Amino acid sequence: MKIAAVVVTYNRLKLLQRTIECLRNDRLVNTVIVVNNGCTDGTTEWLRTQEGLHVIEQENVGGSGGFYTGMKAACEGGYDWIWCMDDDVFPEPDCLSRLLECDRPDAGILCPRRIQAGKIFVNECARVNLSNPFTSLHQGRLTPDVSEPTEIEGMVFEGPLIKREVVEKIGYPNKDLFIFYDDTDYSYRTVLAGYKVIYVPQAHMQKELFFNNDSWKEKSKKKKWKRLYQVRNSAYFNHHYGKNFAVKYGRAFQGMFGYMMVVLFSAPFVKAYRLSDIGQFWKMYRDGIKEILGKL
Repeated sequence: MKIAAVVVTYNRLKLLQRTIECLRNDRLVNTVIVVNNGCTDGTTEWLRTQEGLHVIEQENVGGSGGFYTGMKAACEGGYDWIWCMDDDVFPEPDCLSRLLECDRPDAGILCPRRIQAGKIFVNECARVNLSNPFTSLHQGRLTPDVSEPTEIEGMVFEGPLIKREVVEKIGYPNKDLFIFYDDTDYSYRTVLAGYKVIYVPQAHMQKELFFNNDSWKEKSKKKKWKRLYQVRNSAYFNHHYGKNFAVKYGRAFQGMFGYMMVVLFSAPFVKAYRLSDIGQFWKMYRDGIKEILGKL
Protein backbone atom coordinates (compact mmCIF):
# COMPACT_ATOMS: atom_id res chain seq x y z
CA MET A 1 0.00 0.00 0.00
CA LYS A 2 1.44 3.35 -1.10
CA ILE A 3 0.28 6.64 0.40
CA ALA A 4 0.96 10.15 -0.87
CA ALA A 5 0.28 13.24 1.20
CA VAL A 6 -0.74 16.30 -0.85
CA VAL A 7 -0.24 19.71 0.76
CA VAL A 8 -1.43 22.89 -0.94
CA THR A 9 0.34 26.04 0.23
CA TYR A 10 0.17 29.78 -0.33
CA ASN A 11 2.30 32.26 1.63
CA ARG A 12 2.30 30.55 5.02
CA LEU A 13 5.84 29.28 5.30
CA LYS A 14 5.93 28.76 9.09
CA LEU A 15 2.74 26.77 9.04
CA LEU A 16 3.86 24.75 6.02
CA GLN A 17 7.10 23.83 7.78
CA ARG A 18 5.13 22.48 10.72
CA THR A 19 2.80 20.48 8.45
CA ILE A 20 5.71 18.93 6.56
CA GLU A 21 7.49 18.05 9.80
CA CYS A 22 4.39 16.14 10.94
CA LEU A 23 4.22 14.26 7.65
CA ARG A 24 7.92 13.44 7.61
CA ASN A 25 7.51 11.83 11.03
CA ASP A 26 4.76 9.52 9.79
CA ARG A 27 6.31 6.30 8.50
CA LEU A 28 3.11 5.36 6.66
CA VAL A 29 3.50 8.33 4.28
CA ASN A 30 5.56 7.27 1.26
CA THR A 31 5.86 10.69 -0.33
CA VAL A 32 4.88 14.30 0.32
CA ILE A 33 3.65 16.29 -2.67
CA VAL A 34 3.71 20.04 -2.05
CA VAL A 35 1.76 22.21 -4.47
CA ASN A 36 3.23 25.70 -4.34
CA ASN A 37 0.44 28.03 -5.45
CA GLY A 38 2.69 30.91 -6.47
CA CYS A 39 4.10 31.75 -3.02
CA THR A 40 5.92 35.07 -2.65
CA ASP A 41 6.92 34.91 1.02
CA GLY A 42 10.10 32.82 0.78
CA THR A 43 8.30 29.49 0.61
CA THR A 44 9.55 28.81 -2.93
CA GLU A 45 13.16 29.34 -1.93
CA TRP A 46 12.82 27.19 1.18
CA LEU A 47 11.19 24.34 -0.71
CA ARG A 48 14.07 24.30 -3.18
CA THR A 49 16.44 23.52 -0.31
CA GLN A 50 14.42 20.54 0.91
CA GLU A 51 15.17 16.95 0.02
CA GLY A 52 12.62 14.18 -0.22
CA LEU A 53 9.70 16.37 -1.25
CA HIS A 54 7.88 16.30 -4.57
CA VAL A 55 7.33 20.01 -5.21
CA ILE A 56 5.07 21.35 -7.95
CA GLU A 57 5.14 25.07 -8.68
CA GLN A 58 2.22 26.83 -10.35
CA GLU A 59 0.33 30.11 -10.27
CA ASN A 60 -2.16 30.70 -7.47
CA VAL A 61 -5.24 28.79 -8.62
CA GLY A 62 -6.74 28.41 -5.16
CA GLY A 63 -7.26 25.34 -3.05
CA SER A 64 -9.31 23.57 -5.71
CA GLY A 65 -6.65 24.08 -8.38
CA GLY A 66 -3.97 23.01 -5.94
CA PHE A 67 -5.70 19.77 -5.00
CA TYR A 68 -6.46 19.09 -8.66
CA THR A 69 -2.75 19.28 -9.46
CA GLY A 70 -1.58 17.35 -6.39
CA MET A 71 -4.10 14.55 -6.70
CA LYS A 72 -3.32 14.19 -10.39
CA ALA A 73 0.38 13.82 -9.60
CA ALA A 74 -0.38 11.24 -6.89
CA CYS A 75 -2.57 9.16 -9.20
CA GLU A 76 0.00 9.29 -11.99
CA GLY A 77 2.57 8.14 -9.43
CA GLY A 78 0.53 5.03 -8.69
CA TYR A 79 -0.36 5.79 -5.07
CA ASP A 80 -3.23 3.85 -3.49
CA TRP A 81 -4.34 6.57 -1.06
CA ILE A 82 -4.09 10.36 -1.33
CA TRP A 83 -4.05 12.33 1.93
CA CYS A 84 -5.06 15.94 1.19
CA MET A 85 -4.59 18.98 3.41
CA ASP A 86 -3.95 22.71 3.46
CA ASP A 87 -0.85 24.15 5.09
CA ASP A 88 -2.67 25.14 8.29
CA VAL A 89 -3.47 21.68 9.66
CA PHE A 90 -1.08 19.38 11.50
CA PRO A 91 -1.79 15.65 11.76
CA GLU A 92 -1.06 13.98 15.07
CA PRO A 93 1.34 10.98 14.97
CA ASP A 94 -1.37 8.32 14.82
CA CYS A 95 -3.85 10.26 12.66
CA LEU A 96 -3.18 8.36 9.45
CA SER A 97 -3.14 4.94 11.09
CA ARG A 98 -6.43 5.73 12.81
CA LEU A 99 -7.98 6.69 9.48
CA LEU A 100 -6.82 3.47 7.85
CA GLU A 101 -8.39 1.42 10.64
CA CYS A 102 -11.77 2.50 9.25
CA ASP A 103 -11.11 1.33 5.72
CA ARG A 104 -13.70 -1.04 4.30
CA PRO A 105 -14.70 -2.11 0.77
CA ASP A 106 -17.27 0.65 0.28
CA ALA A 107 -15.18 3.42 1.89
CA GLY A 108 -14.08 6.10 -0.54
CA ILE A 109 -12.92 8.93 1.75
CA LEU A 110 -11.88 8.87 5.41
CA CYS A 111 -11.93 12.21 7.25
CA PRO A 112 -10.16 13.14 10.53
CA ARG A 113 -11.37 15.13 13.51
CA ARG A 114 -9.88 18.64 13.71
CA ILE A 115 -8.84 20.27 16.98
CA GLN A 116 -8.55 24.08 17.08
CA ALA A 117 -7.16 25.87 20.13
CA GLY A 118 -7.92 22.84 22.26
CA LYS A 119 -11.54 22.52 21.10
CA ILE A 120 -13.09 20.10 18.62
CA PHE A 121 -13.77 21.96 15.36
CA VAL A 122 -16.61 20.41 13.36
CA ASN A 123 -18.49 21.59 10.27
CA GLU A 124 -18.95 18.30 8.43
CA CYS A 125 -22.54 17.30 7.74
CA ALA A 126 -24.36 14.00 7.51
CA ARG A 127 -26.53 14.98 4.55
CA VAL A 128 -26.54 17.47 1.70
CA ASN A 129 -30.04 18.93 1.31
CA LEU A 130 -30.88 19.63 -2.32
CA SER A 131 -34.67 19.54 -2.12
CA ASN A 132 -35.76 22.13 0.50
CA PRO A 133 -34.51 25.67 -0.20
CA PHE A 134 -35.73 27.05 3.12
CA THR A 135 -33.40 24.97 5.26
CA SER A 136 -29.63 24.72 5.21
CA LEU A 137 -27.77 22.87 2.50
CA HIS A 138 -25.78 21.16 5.25
CA GLN A 139 -28.16 18.97 7.22
CA GLY A 140 -27.27 16.94 10.29
CA ARG A 141 -24.14 18.89 11.11
CA LEU A 142 -21.91 16.77 13.28
CA THR A 143 -21.39 17.79 16.88
CA PRO A 144 -18.24 17.53 19.01
CA ASP A 145 -19.69 14.62 20.96
CA VAL A 146 -19.67 12.26 17.95
CA SER A 147 -17.55 9.35 19.17
CA GLU A 148 -17.93 6.65 16.51
CA PRO A 149 -17.05 6.60 12.80
CA THR A 150 -19.96 8.30 11.04
CA GLU A 151 -21.04 8.44 7.42
CA ILE A 152 -21.22 11.98 6.03
CA GLU A 153 -21.91 13.69 2.70
CA GLY A 154 -20.23 17.04 3.32
CA MET A 155 -16.51 17.10 4.13
CA VAL A 156 -13.68 19.64 4.09
CA PHE A 157 -10.29 19.46 2.37
CA GLU A 158 -8.46 19.42 5.70
CA GLY A 159 -7.15 15.89 5.99
CA PRO A 160 -9.42 13.64 3.88
CA LEU A 161 -7.77 10.35 2.94
CA ILE A 162 -9.03 9.53 -0.55
CA LYS A 163 -8.91 6.09 -2.15
CA ARG A 164 -7.35 6.03 -5.61
CA GLU A 165 -10.31 3.99 -6.86
CA VAL A 166 -12.58 6.97 -6.17
CA VAL A 167 -10.41 9.35 -8.19
CA GLU A 168 -10.32 6.91 -11.08
CA LYS A 169 -14.13 6.79 -11.07
CA ILE A 170 -15.14 10.44 -10.46
CA GLY A 171 -12.05 12.37 -11.50
CA TYR A 172 -10.34 15.26 -9.74
CA PRO A 173 -11.74 18.25 -7.81
CA ASN A 174 -13.37 20.99 -9.87
CA LYS A 175 -10.35 23.26 -10.23
CA ASP A 176 -12.44 26.22 -11.42
CA LEU A 177 -14.12 26.70 -8.03
CA PHE A 178 -10.90 28.25 -6.63
CA ILE A 179 -12.08 28.17 -2.98
CA PHE A 180 -15.35 27.17 -1.28
CA TYR A 181 -17.56 24.22 -2.18
CA ASP A 182 -14.77 22.29 -3.90
CA ASP A 183 -14.72 19.92 -0.92
CA THR A 184 -18.51 19.61 -0.67
CA ASP A 185 -18.66 19.06 -4.42
CA TYR A 186 -16.04 16.32 -4.27
CA SER A 187 -17.56 14.48 -1.31
CA TYR A 188 -21.04 14.63 -2.84
CA ARG A 189 -19.72 13.28 -6.14
CA THR A 190 -18.11 10.47 -4.16
CA VAL A 191 -21.44 9.60 -2.53
CA LEU A 192 -23.25 9.75 -5.88
CA ALA A 193 -20.71 7.25 -7.22
CA GLY A 194 -21.70 4.76 -4.51
CA TYR A 195 -18.86 5.20 -2.03
CA LYS A 196 -19.01 6.12 1.65
CA VAL A 197 -17.41 9.22 3.13
CA ILE A 198 -16.61 8.45 6.77
CA TYR A 199 -15.76 10.87 9.58
CA VAL A 200 -13.29 9.23 11.98
CA PRO A 201 -13.31 10.99 15.38
CA GLN A 202 -10.38 8.89 16.66
CA ALA A 203 -8.06 10.41 14.01
CA HIS A 204 -6.92 13.83 15.20
CA MET A 205 -5.50 16.77 13.28
CA GLN A 206 -4.63 20.12 14.82
CA LYS A 207 -5.95 23.24 13.05
CA GLU A 208 -4.49 26.75 13.18
CA LEU A 209 -6.71 29.52 14.59
CA PHE A 210 -6.86 32.74 12.55
CA PHE A 211 -8.36 36.21 13.11
CA ASN A 212 -9.20 35.45 16.74
CA ASN A 213 -8.20 38.96 17.89
CA ASP A 214 -9.66 40.86 14.93
CA SER A 215 -12.73 43.09 15.16
CA TRP A 216 -15.76 42.47 12.94
CA LYS A 217 -14.57 45.25 10.64
CA GLU A 218 -11.08 43.77 10.31
CA LYS A 219 -12.41 40.26 9.71
CA SER A 220 -14.85 41.53 7.09
CA LYS A 221 -12.15 43.43 5.20
CA LYS A 222 -9.88 40.38 5.15
CA LYS A 223 -12.62 37.97 4.12
CA LYS A 224 -14.62 40.04 1.63
CA TRP A 225 -12.91 38.53 -1.42
CA LYS A 226 -13.69 35.06 -0.08
CA ARG A 227 -17.37 35.93 0.33
CA LEU A 228 -17.58 36.63 -3.40
CA TYR A 229 -16.39 33.09 -4.16
CA GLN A 230 -18.76 31.76 -1.51
CA VAL A 231 -21.80 33.38 -3.15
CA ARG A 232 -20.83 32.31 -6.64
CA ASN A 233 -19.91 28.74 -5.75
CA SER A 234 -22.99 28.28 -3.59
CA ALA A 235 -25.09 29.37 -6.56
CA TYR A 236 -23.19 26.95 -8.80
CA PHE A 237 -23.50 23.98 -6.44
CA ASN A 238 -27.22 24.46 -5.80
CA HIS A 239 -27.95 25.07 -9.47
CA HIS A 240 -25.88 22.11 -10.64
CA TYR A 241 -27.20 19.54 -8.17
CA GLY A 242 -30.52 21.03 -7.00
CA LYS A 243 -33.56 18.81 -7.38
CA ASN A 244 -36.09 21.56 -8.04
CA PHE A 245 -36.37 25.12 -9.30
CA ALA A 246 -36.48 26.66 -5.82
CA VAL A 247 -33.17 25.08 -4.80
CA LYS A 248 -31.51 25.75 -8.15
CA TYR A 249 -32.28 29.47 -8.01
CA GLY A 250 -33.68 30.39 -4.60
CA ARG A 251 -31.30 29.12 -1.93
CA ALA A 252 -28.18 30.91 -3.15
CA PHE A 253 -30.27 34.04 -3.78
CA GLN A 254 -31.14 34.12 -0.09
CA GLY A 255 -27.45 33.95 0.84
CA MET A 256 -26.52 36.62 -1.69
CA PHE A 257 -29.34 38.90 -0.48
CA GLY A 258 -28.09 38.52 3.09
CA TYR A 259 -24.65 39.80 2.12
CA MET A 260 -26.25 42.67 0.19
CA MET A 261 -28.07 43.73 3.36
CA VAL A 262 -24.82 43.62 5.33
CA VAL A 263 -23.22 45.89 2.73
CA LEU A 264 -26.20 48.26 2.62
CA PHE A 265 -26.36 48.80 6.36
CA SER A 266 -22.63 48.77 7.16
CA ALA A 267 -21.00 50.57 4.21
CA PRO A 268 -22.02 54.10 5.34
CA PHE A 269 -20.43 53.59 8.76
CA VAL A 270 -17.41 51.30 8.34
CA LYS A 271 -14.97 50.69 5.51
CA ALA A 272 -15.24 46.92 5.45
CA TYR A 273 -17.67 47.14 2.52
CA ARG A 274 -18.54 49.68 -0.17
CA LEU A 275 -21.97 50.18 -1.72
CA SER A 276 -20.52 49.05 -5.06
CA ASP A 277 -20.06 45.61 -3.50
CA ILE A 278 -23.82 45.08 -3.86
CA GLY A 279 -23.34 44.87 -7.60
CA GLN A 280 -20.41 42.51 -7.12
CA PHE A 281 -22.45 40.07 -5.07
CA TRP A 282 -25.25 40.16 -7.66
CA LYS A 283 -22.75 39.39 -10.43
CA MET A 284 -21.31 36.47 -8.46
CA TYR A 285 -24.79 35.02 -7.96
CA ARG A 286 -25.56 35.31 -11.68
CA ASP A 287 -22.23 33.76 -12.65
CA GLY A 288 -22.89 30.84 -10.35
CA ILE A 289 -26.36 30.24 -11.80
CA LYS A 290 -24.86 30.34 -15.28
CA GLU A 291 -22.10 28.00 -14.01
CA ILE A 292 -19.41 30.46 -15.03
CA LEU A 293 -16.47 29.64 -12.79
CA GLY A 294 -12.73 30.33 -12.63
CA LYS A 295 -10.44 32.72 -10.79
CA LEU A 296 -11.82 36.21 -10.22
